[in-house]
Amino acid sequence: MATLKLESLQSLEDLVGREIATTGWLRVTQERISKFAEATGDRQWIHIDPERAQRESPYGATIAHGFLTLSLLSHFMREAIQLPGSVKRTINYGLNRVRFPAPVRAGEKVRARVRLQSCRELPGSTEAVFDITVEAEGGEKPCCVAEWILRFYS
Repeated sequence: MATLKLESLQSLEDLVGREIATTGWLRVTQERISKFAEATGDRQWIHIDPERAQRESPYGATIAHGFLTLSLLSHFMREAIQLPGSVKRTINYGLNRVRFPAPVRAGEKVRARVRLQSCRELPGSTEAVFDITVEAEGGEKPCCVAEWILRFYS
């Protein structure tokens, strides 16, 4: 699915309840996982020790941190939607619900499906709530399911 190019923030209202994007695939490398481990201080062996993970993990490989998978939402959203030039800034207002039903193994490719749940005008901004599902290529269950609130300021 191609990037959604919004003419105006008001045009979001027409998309409520619809899937608005399916992004391209992104490979989650061991290097990315290791860098995330260093940045966050979460150096559990299941993330950073491929040999041990192959021997002892039920997944047979190292896996990405759930928070790494969640942090990829920003990457996927930039690919999914091109905001109108009138938008000066986008603020991550938070998350209502996040789950990690399946792991992301090192080397797997993931993508996101983006659905616009709601949209409303606020004083000075537009608030949009997105349902985002991150899936691994060939996976049976999603890797991450999140309800993400963004505020767009013009």
